[in-house]
Parts: sequence; structure tokens; C-alpha cells
Amino acid sequence: MSSLKKLLRSNFLIRLTNWEYWPFGIVQFPFFLYWLWLSLRARSIFFFSASNPTITMGGMLGESKFDVLKLIPDQYKPKTIFVEHAATKDQVLDLLHQHHIELPVIFKPDIGERGFMVKRIFTESDIEVYLKKIQTDFLIQELVDLPVECGVFYTRFPDEKDGQVTSVVLKEMLTVTGNGTSTLQELILDKPRAKLQLDVLRETHRDKINLIIAKDQIVELNAIGNHCLGTKFLSGEHLINEKLSKAFDVISKQIDGFYFGRFDLRCANVEDLYLGKVKIMELNGCGAEPAHIYHPGFSLWKALRVLATHWHNMFVISSQNHKRGVPYISFQEGKQLYQKFKMAVP
Repeated sequence: MSSLKKLLRSNFLIRLTNWEYWPFGIVQFPFFLYWLWLSLRARSIFFFSASNPTITMGGMLGESKFDVLKLIPDQYKPKTIFVEHAATKDQVLDLLHQHHIELPVIFKPDIGERGFMVKRIFTESDIEVYLKKIQTDFLIQELVDLPVECGVFYTRFPDEKDGQVTSVVLKEMLTVTGNGTSTLQELILDKPRAKLQLDVLRETHRDKINLIIAKDQIVELNAIGNHCLGTKFLSGEHLINEKLSKAFDVISKQIDGFYFGRFDLRCANVEDLYLGKVKIMELNGCGAEPAHIYHPGFSLWKALRVLATHWHNMFVISSQNHKRGVPYISFQEGKQLYQKFKMAVP
């Protein structure tokens, strides 16, 4: 392969020419400055803590996923178990038995972000491996095997009666399709989105990385719907209408103190989404993004405008809640929560 061809196929150029792969801090840097300006206006650098009063830090960072899930009515969420990080395999198996949950399941840190240590667990051996690696409390969540996975961002201003859906992202899992002649590794290297995950995928699929994949056989490379793990995020803006907003108004108003954030969920089909017949795996507060901006080819400038509106809405919601008596957390408390978060997420 020529030097030019190697350069054109390099991870560096893939990332450079597709801003969706850029490091988080580069895209967010302008909003660090905007946050400082909004903090001056609010006279609190942690003004966003009032955006969702019942969620730690409003959901910007450091919140317990389990505590947030407890706010959601049971009909909308899968069975979820909180596990202390010192648990043994036998204790985990006993918890599964007590809650009538069978493998496979999802393990995820109770405090975490961007897909860190989120794993699908198939066997008792997988449990042993996970327990050796996890250094914090974690959750066991029953597997929701519904075909449509998406993120729905909901916004409601406290001074207004109803809210609205402001973003929908549809998730397409990372896969490759066999041709009968290429190994799994060769198929991964031929797909830019997968190639960026090569080191992780070599470990995940170590038993078959050098096997030839049959023609037309589809191999799912990662079962976790996270952009950082290679999932393709597709804009679902075309799905936003009054019916969808009403469905999530019904759900959101049953969640005490929730105004602003993204539901990460699964459902059977779009019709069920409009009816609010969903299973919510996670509810992310003000720290979540309107993730439709990561649609391949989405304009960077348009994405920056979307994020500017996002931060403006966060500020307005927080200010309105503050005027209603919701305090902003103190600098000292915010510092302690940040330190706790950094210890939980390497």
C-alpha cells in the first residue's frame, strides 16, 4: 500500500475530516466560555444544578444512575439492581436469582459516562472478568431486546405548562457484513467507523478476529448504543411533532423535579414511541447532549448553533427554578461532587 493510500485510510485523517470523531473538548470549548458568561449572570458556576432539582448537579456529572432511575415509574424501565463493587460472583448470581433476571444482562457503573465499562454479560465467566475490572459500584440491568434504540431529549420551562421534544437520535449498532473471503479483522479495517475501534474490537472478538466471515453474514461488533463505541447516530428530527412531545410530557411530568434531559430508551417501533410505550435504560440530565448532531455529515456550524440553544435553555430553566426557590449548590459542594466523579470515572 502506498504512503498516500495509507494516509488516506489512517485513523488521523478519518477523525480530521469527520468532526463527529473529534475529542469532546474541542467541540465543547466555545461553550466553556459561554458557561463562564452564564455563570457570571447567574452568580454561580454551578447554576445548572437547578435545572433538574431532584438530580445531583442537575445531571451534569456525578449523579447516581440508580437514584435517577428510581424517579421513573416502574412501567417505563427495566429491572435494575444496585451492586456494591466489592461483591463476589456468587453474590451477583444470588441477586439475579432474587430479582428473577436471567443472563444475558447489562452491567454498567452507577456513576459513569460515555459508555465507560458498560458491558453485555452473557456468562458466569463474563461476570468474573467484569468484577476484576470494575472499581466502583455498578448496576445490573435486564436486557431490553426491543429493535428500536434511540435518545429523546425533552425540554420544559418551569414557567410553562407543557414541554417539548427538542431532539431525537436513532442508533444504528456497529456491524460488518461478511463477503466469504475476508477475516473479521479485514472487514473491520475496511470500515472507517469500525477501524477506529480496532483495539477494543480485537479484544472483544479475540476468538474469531482472524476467522473468515461467511458471505452476507452480519456480525454485530458492539451491542452497546454509545457513539464512543462506534454506534452510528442518525438524526430523528423528522419524528418530532406535537404527538411525540405530548407522549413525553406525560412521562416527564411523572418524574419529580425533571425538566431537561435525554431519555435513552428502546421500543418496539415508532408507533410505540409516539404512544410512550418505551423502556428507559437511562435518564441523563443537563449533562446530556442533543445527540442528533452526530449524524454523519451534520454541519459543524449547525451543531454549534444547536449546542448554543441547548446551553441557553439550560440557563433559562435553571434561572426559573432558582426564582421558585431552588438553590444553586455551593462551590464547596460542587467541588466535592466533581472530585467524587473523577475518582469514579478514570
